[in-house]
Amino acid sequence: MTGITWASAFPRSDYEIRFEATRLEGSDFFASLTFPVQSSFCTWVTGGWGGDIVGLSNLDGWDASDNETRSYFDFERGRWYAFRLRVTGDRIRAWIGEQPVIDVSIAGRSIGLRHGEIRRSAPLGFTSYATAGGLRSIAYRLLRAAR
Repeated sequence: MTGITWASAFPRSDYEIRFEATRLEGSDFFASLTFPVQSSFCTWVTGGWGGDIVGLSNLDGWDASDNETRSYFDFERGRWYAFRLRVTGDRIRAWIGEQPVIDVSIAGRSIGLRHGEIRRSAPLGFTSYATAGGLRSIAYRLLRAAR
């Protein structure tokens, strides 16, 4: 597993992250994003478990491959994809391009990281596994709190 980790403070809620990524080599996750959620962390898996699973690890102790956020996405090698993740007090939403891929309530849920090396990506980091990926145009913004 290789990656890039942001080591400074980062918001725990009410933010959005945008980035572009491509799978350059390999067939597993290439730009998975570990991010803060309230008092814990979670990972948005992009192309895991053989290359096409997208979802959140972990919700209520279940990996992205085994929880309701699992979906399948065919990532073409060498093609750049736009990713967007939004974390609010009660939801996590994510898009690939304009396609929504995750929209899950997190109220009352247990959120945490999968066991193992992914913990080195906290509080905010990108990782790939047995795969080479490229990143560009990484940006985040704070969301205006609802009143």
